[in-house]
Amino acid sequence: MERRDWFLIIMLGAIWGCSFIFNAVLIREIGPIWVTSFRVGIGAIGCWVFLLLRRKPIPRDPMLWIKLGGLGILAYAIPFALFPLAQANLASGVAAIINALTPLVTVIVSHFWLGGEKASRIKMTGVTVGFAGAFILAWPALSTGGDSRLWAIGACLLATLCYALSLNITRSFKAIEPTALASIALTGAATVSIPVAFITEGTPVMVRPETWLAAIAIGLMSTAFTFQVMYRILPRVGPTNFATTTFIAPISAVILGVTVLRETVLPIQILGMFVIFTGLLLIDGRIGKLWRRVAT
Repeated sequence: MERRDWFLIIMLGAIWGCSFIFNAVLIREIGPIWVTSFRVGIGAIGCWVFLLLRRKPIPRDPMLWIKLGGLGILAYAIPFALFPLAQANLASGVAAIINALTPLVTVIVSHFWLGGEKASRIKMTGVTVGFAGAFILAWPALSTGGDSRLWAIGACLLATLCYALSLNITRSFKAIEPTALASIALTGAATVSIPVAFITEGTPVMVRPETWLAAIAIGLMSTAFTFQVMYRILPRVGPTNFATTTFIAPISAVILGVTVLRETVLPIQILGMFVIFTGLLLIDGRIGKLWRRVAT
């Protein structure tokens, strides 16, 4: 990838790492479905404003709207609810570390996807190492028999699968203007999430200023802005390379979680993060290239 692409991926990863902190602030007052609803709802408004300001044409094909709406449910409504739901039992930094498995899951999904990126032996080794890291990460919950923490870890893993599937599906919409794609997909997610939130969690009550600030930040910064960038570079770098944004997210999430929310991360979880990152480097091919240089 070009340097500008790496810069954008690092920037996106850092911003998405902040979303775990915003989730942790939001779930203090509202339920996880409302967290999702505020995020995709505010994000959709931000994208539509940007689309109208740029005076870009709006797709009128009803079938395209249905398809993009379905993509929004898979890519945003479901995983955006799973992470805040899990964070009731997991520190934000730990949830972000599990999110770092997204590239590993994407490698597997892309390998079996029709016309997808085929995994090399080194990439599959990276997948194996990454799942070993996930096991190490889950060990505190396994050793203490904490069913709720195990369920939370499973919820985060399911969210990574949603991301992996949606990244491969998104490639089929590369002909759609990125801002229109993001606007319609987020609208589809909001159309489903908001009614479900009212039914399952009732009317939201937010009295703390930091809750409102977190809702606005996660909607405009972590969603509307980042998606403008994401849909522009994804066709260029591919789903596997793009998924490495989750390499950066745990770093910012852990730092902010410890400094802002006073969360704690166990040494064994740091080891798990290191092992996961090793798997990511194998997928990226850097360790293999370094090994070949040393060998020659």
